[in-house]
This record gives sequence, C-alpha cells and structure tokens, in this order.
Amino acid sequence: MKVFINIFALSSLLLLTGCATMINGTKQTVGIASTPGFADVKIDNQYVGKTPITVKLKRNSDHVIRIELDGYEPYELICSREMSGWVFGNLVLGGPMGLAIDVISGGVYRLTPEQVRADLREERMAYCKKHGKSTVAVVMKPESSWKKIGQLEKTN
Repeated sequence: MKVFINIFALSSLLLLTGCATMINGTKQTVGIASTPGFADVKIDNQYVGKTPITVKLKRNSDHVIRIELDGYEPYELICSREMSGWVFGNLVLGGPMGLAIDVISGGVYRLTPEQVRADLREERMAYCKKHGKSTVAVVMKPESSWKKIGQLEKTN
C-alpha cells in the first residue's frame, strides 16, 4: 500500500508540473545594445535603463522595445513569443495538465530576438507640433530619391 501511495504521489507530481516551465522558466533574458551607446531603453512604454543592458522579460506575451537617443531616430521592434521545442516534451511527460501549466506560465514560449542590436541613424528632420496647428517639418539631409513637392518662401 505504501509503495502504491508513493507511486501515485510521484506520478501526480509529474502530471502537475510543466516540463517547459521547469526547463525554460517563465522569464527570458534579452540583451539590448545600440550604436552609439547609452541610449534610453523602454519596454512596453516603461523606462528600464540605458544601453547596453540585459533585461528579463516574461515569456507569455510580446514586448515592444524602443531605443531612443537625442539627435537620432528612435528604433523600435517587437520581441515576440514563439513556441518552444519543449512543448513536445509535455505531450510525452506532462500530459494535458503539464501543457496547460506551461501555456499559462509562459514556459512553452521563447522570445525572439534574444539579442537586440540597434544601429541608430541621425535624425534627418526637425519639426514643430502644436495642438490644433499645422506641423512644419524641416529636412536637414534629404535623400536623393525623394521627390520635391514644394518649398517654403520668405515673405516680407
């Protein structure tokens, strides 16, 4: 009887744990760097620090990473979740309960990209916005492929 209870307890424990969650965890480390360095990093609109930086992100959702530096165009990307190969381990070892735990905890996912490298470009435009007013943009370094559609002229 004691052996039966031990086997039942061990098998219940295996069924109630997610294989991917045990292997991957619920968070993933993502490295973020930029050229030039010391740019502000925001993840999901929350400031997290300056480049280079390593952050731990929850695996169960996509994340918007934004890198900003004065005088440079902002760089933005989505770090998205994808199915991890450990989901198949659950089908064999964890069963439906283990798979459910992994999906809820996020352990069944991996985030891509794992490393973010932003080459920031200098801003080519200066602009002024006022609520309810027109916006004027001044291009500092126009591209040769752009088509000119107008020009401002000084009036006295």
